[in-house]
Amino acid sequence: MSSEADEAVHVGRDGWLFLVGGSNRVREQYRADLAGAWRLWRWRRLIERRTARAAALGLRCHHVVVPEKLSVYDDRLDGLTLDPALSPARRLGARMARSRAAGAWIDLIGPLRAARNAGPPLYLRTDTHWSPEGCRLGYGEVMRALGAVPPADLFARPEHDHEDVYDLGAKLDPPPRETMRVATIQRDAVRIYANPLVERHEREGRAADLHSGAHVVFRNDGPAADPRTLMLFGDSCSHFAPLFLTGLLAESFREVHFVWSASLDWAYVARVRPHLLLVEIAERFLRRVPADGFNVEAAGRAQALPA
Repeated sequence: MSSEADEAVHVGRDGWLFLVGGSNRVREQYRADLAGAWRLWRWRRLIERRTARAAALGLRCHHVVVPEKLSVYDDRLDGLTLDPALSPARRLGARMARSRAAGAWIDLIGPLRAARNAGPPLYLRTDTHWSPEGCRLGYGEVMRALGAVPPADLFARPEHDHEDVYDLGAKLDPPPRETMRVATIQRDAVRIYANPLVERHEREGRAADLHSGAHVVFRNDGPAADPRTLMLFGDSCSHFAPLFLTGLLAESFREVHFVWSASLDWAYVARVRPHLLLVEIAERFLRRVPADGFNVEAAGRAQALPA
C-alpha cells in the first residue's frame, strides 16, 4: 500500500477496508470539536429551511444520510481508535430530533447497526458503498417515512454474481477482488430522459466515471407503482443507473427524477412540483454544507461539452 493509500484506508479485521482519510478527512469528522458542532448546526438549519420551502410549494421533504462503514461496523476496525457515538450522522440525527423539522429526518444509523450481524454484510468489504442488502434495508426505511409500500415482488428479481475490484480495494497492492450479488431491479420503470452529460458518458463507454451533474428521469406505469412523483437529489449511494436507491425507488413510484448533487435546484423543483422531495447524502459529505445554488440544466450541458 502506498503512503497516500495508507493514510486514506484502514485495513480492519477479516479484510474489511475503511475509508479514514481522503478529501473529506473522514476520521476527523468523528471528533467532538467546535468546527464540527458548528457545521452540524448549519446542516440542521439547512434542512429546516429546505423543509419549509418545500412545504410552501405543497411538497413533503425528507433527508437521509447513508452512514459510513465506520459508523456501522466499528466492531471490525481492529486497531483503529474511533468512537461511533461521534458519528456526524448520529449527532446530526440527535439535533434533528429536537428540530421543528424532525419529521424530515430518516435515521439509518440505528437500523443498520441493529442488522449488522443479522445476515449478509450491509456494506462491501472493499468498497465505501453499501451492499445491495444494505441498500434494501435503507430503502425500506425510506419507504416507511414516505408512507409508501414496496412492490410485493421487488426482492424476487433475477440475481447474478459480479466480481470486481472496488474503490477501497483499488488502493491496495495487489488489489483484492470481491463478489457482489446483484439483482436485476429494473422491470417496470423506463428511463424517459437522460441529460447530455449522461448520454455522452454512456456513448463513450465511460458511465462508471460519471458523478456530479448526472440527471435522469424514470417513468413507471405498472399497476403496483405508487401514483406519486418523487424527486431525488443524491450521490453514488443512489446512482443514476437503475441500481441502489434510485433503481428501487423507480420501481416503486410513478415517476422518479434523480439529480446527482448535494445542492438543490429549487427552480427545477418548482417546475416539476413532485409530491415528494428526497435528499440522500453519504455521511462523509456532511463535511461540506451546500448553498443550494445548483442549476440542473446548465450543469448537464456544460460538463457534456467536448474538452
